[in-house]
Amino acid sequence: MLEKTYNPKDAEERLYRAWEDSGAFRAGNKPQAKPYSIVIPPPNVTGSLHIGHALNNTLQDILARFERMRGRDVLWQPGTDHAGISTQLVVERQLAERQTSRIKLGREEFLKRVWAWKAESGGTISRQLRRLGSSCDWSRERFTMDESLSRAVTKVFVDLHAQGLMYKDTRLVNWEPRLQTAVSDLEVENIEIKGNLWHIKYPLADDPALAITVATTRPETMLGDVAVAVHPDDERYRALIGKQVRLPLSGRLVPIIADDYANPEKGSGAVKITPAHDFNDYEVGRRHKLAPINILTLDGRINDNAPELYRGLDRFDARKRVVADLEALELLEKMEHVTHAVPHDEKTKTVVLEPMLTEQWYLNVTPLAEKALAAVRDGRTKFVPERFTAEYNRWLTDIRPWCVSRQLWWGHQIPAWYDEQKNTFVAETEAQAHAKARAKHGRDVVLTRDPDVLDTWFSSALWPFSTQGWPEETPDLKRYYPTDVLVTMFDIIFFWVARMMMMGLHFTGKTPFHTVYIHARVVDDKGQKMSKTRGNVIDPLTLIDEFGADALRFALAIAAAAGKDLRMGRARVEVYRNFCTKLWNAARFCEMNACVRVETFNPQALKSTVNRWVVGELIRTRNDVTASLEAYRFNDAASALYEFVWNVYCDWYLEFIKPVLNGEDVAQKTETRATAAWVLDETLRLMHPFVPFITEELWRVTGETGPARSGLLIAASWPEYSNLTRDAAGETEMNWVKTLISEVRSVRAEMNVPPSAKLPLVLKTASANERAWLTRHNDLILRLARLETALAGDTFVKGSAQIVAGQATAGLALEGFIDFAKEGARLNKELQKAIAEIGRIDQKLANAAFVDKAPEEVIAEQREKRAEYEAMRTKLSEALKRLDIS
Repeated sequence: MLEKTYNPKDAEERLYRAWEDSGAFRAGNKPQAKPYSIVIPPPNVTGSLHIGHALNNTLQDILARFERMRGRDVLWQPGTDHAGISTQLVVERQLAERQTSRIKLGREEFLKRVWAWKAESGGTISRQLRRLGSSCDWSRERFTMDESLSRAVTKVFVDLHAQGLMYKDTRLVNWEPRLQTAVSDLEVENIEIKGNLWHIKYPLADDPALAITVATTRPETMLGDVAVAVHPDDERYRALIGKQVRLPLSGRLVPIIADDYANPEKGSGAVKITPAHDFNDYEVGRRHKLAPINILTLDGRINDNAPELYRGLDRFDARKRVVADLEALELLEKMEHVTHAVPHDEKTKTVVLEPMLTEQWYLNVTPLAEKALAAVRDGRTKFVPERFTAEYNRWLTDIRPWCVSRQLWWGHQIPAWYDEQKNTFVAETEAQAHAKARAKHGRDVVLTRDPDVLDTWFSSALWPFSTQGWPEETPDLKRYYPTDVLVTMFDIIFFWVARMMMMGLHFTGKTPFHTVYIHARVVDDKGQKMSKTRGNVIDPLTLIDEFGADALRFALAIAAAAGKDLRMGRARVEVYRNFCTKLWNAARFCEMNACVRVETFNPQALKSTVNRWVVGELIRTRNDVTASLEAYRFNDAASALYEFVWNVYCDWYLEFIKPVLNGEDVAQKTETRATAAWVLDETLRLMHPFVPFITEELWRVTGETGPARSGLLIAASWPEYSNLTRDAAGETEMNWVKTLISEVRSVRAEMNVPPSAKLPLVLKTASANERAWLTRHNDLILRLARLETALAGDTFVKGSAQIVAGQATAGLALEGFIDFAKEGARLNKELQKAIAEIGRIDQKLANAAFVDKAPEEVIAEQREKRAEYEAMRTKLSEALKRLDIS
């Protein structure tokens, strides 16, 4: 017996436990079936579920449940990433609260603390994914620091080194002075801040009375300047090229060089060149063979390469001292207040990163990139939407060596050892490293292991095959690799997708997935990017608590249109909670009217036109949903289900059959009850991948009557109707009835006809079939359109609004029910308002200044509003035409 209302809090945990206990999530249950595999983008072990995770995992779960119901042996591989910097930061903060540090503990003890934290708190996001309904095979959950995955990481590093692709080099990297490590470009966030731009005079060496002016937001770096660059075509400085300036404060002589990097139209046209502390300057320095001068220690203080006065100062304190000294020397021409982008640590948002010249391990990825480009070009892997192929190609075409080392303790320690002469021995184990050293020296020598760890993305790049046991030729690797699809977002196409492609092809000879589906970005309901500073971050767990997981899942799926930002807010989730309620109420209606499943039910043997019609609509919906999911059009699939459940089944079919269920025709009642129950059952199957909890609960309770269920809904088969034929004539008939009723309702709403008023309707110019349909369904039409009469005729009475339904024109008599003049004035006022709004938006979109400055989401919002007002204008114009009746 169904409760009056569905309570997700009472059902979701119980149902999820039942799924897990049944083994429904486990891969390998169907050894004869074709495998289907997806790897979860491993969330950080430090993380908690955010709305982006909710979207990503909802879409993956829809695919997993869909293919599981289609009979595939599904592996949805879960796991978490060790998240080097994030995790180390978390544990270091805990240590600081206890007045200690990793340095005091030492590496071994610190790593014990990290593993202890992981054991205690690292499972948070996995538990939260369960709340969303994610049907991963949790028995196979992996962690990037698991022993087997670590073994794969080590082998890949060693093999790449043996192939001459992994090497050490001294280059400029983004440096985090607090943790004292290189960070990847993905971990850099450029934040707009208010700062200063100082214009500094550099006196010419041969004529100190003359000076060339440069501008900088980081004056302390001038202590490491090695040149001043001007554009070769800049007439102002052509005569100075090749001369020298005396660097203020240090007195060093540096050359004036010609380089295209200098922009004559920007500032003075001259730029200071500091190769050790600026990425652009580093390239200029390489072109001109200028030796870089590093003036910072690893913790961000001025080192001994600078004048003694500044040594030991923190970089920001040095900035103040340098500016003050320049002012005292009258070499500071001016200072401007500016807003500029400054690189920050993406994790903390507080640490300003420094370009730093350091020795790191690098991977030459060019040969790997060529294979990855070819795989997409040849169609072995495709992007959906296809337009993201260009983004992928762009990254891999312009690829540079990958800095893979990090100066952290938490992560995969680099398998390289050094002797006292700094000779390097790369090996999978320390014993193998000693054997290599012995072969070189002819004796045992002391070796020290490289203290650095690998970039987190290095192990993530191996995820599709390392999780299946590679480098061993395991049965799982053979069965589930390559995977079928990767579901991810556009922002990590290079950082993760491209690297998985490169590593997968290089080490397995196969692409790691056949399809890469790139989903939308989730923004707030106004189209703005979510951020803590804006205060518009949506917590999916809060939404689940309030509305249930199904409502959130469906809200995300139906909005997941390719290429468009996905707008999300509390109100949208509430809409789909109401949709779930509609489904529940439909099941209760069936229960209260004794609509029970019949084991021998045959949808091909139905006699009632209404019943044949709803079966045809079900078949069409099943085909639309299937085709949409196969093409990764999640929003189209969800929309088709919404249309069928809310409109076709609930609003029309159940209304159509009420007289039958309350009537005396036993045969028709029996057939209709069985049809309503069968269609509901099939609908639960179709809906299950999207809203698994409520459909599983309805499956359970409705299974208490009628034939016994064979198991849980999650294990049921996907509807298959290839042996069923749709009744085209019956569908045409019922759709005509729907159209007539809908048009009458529309006119009533437009003209403000009182709900209690029952109007007469005349149908003329109708075909013989339409006249027959009017007669056959007259009671339905009168009841649902709230009409007094609905008859075929040849003339309309005065004051009739005309409606088109098929070949027929219907006249709805309004005389005496509305004030024509008053309604005309009201409609015209609304029409003029819509026209004015369209004009206002057009004017705004025609303003080049507005279009250039406005964020993309604001432009999209304006266009959406215009479309809404255009639809309103059309509707109001049609309503006014209806009032123009004789």
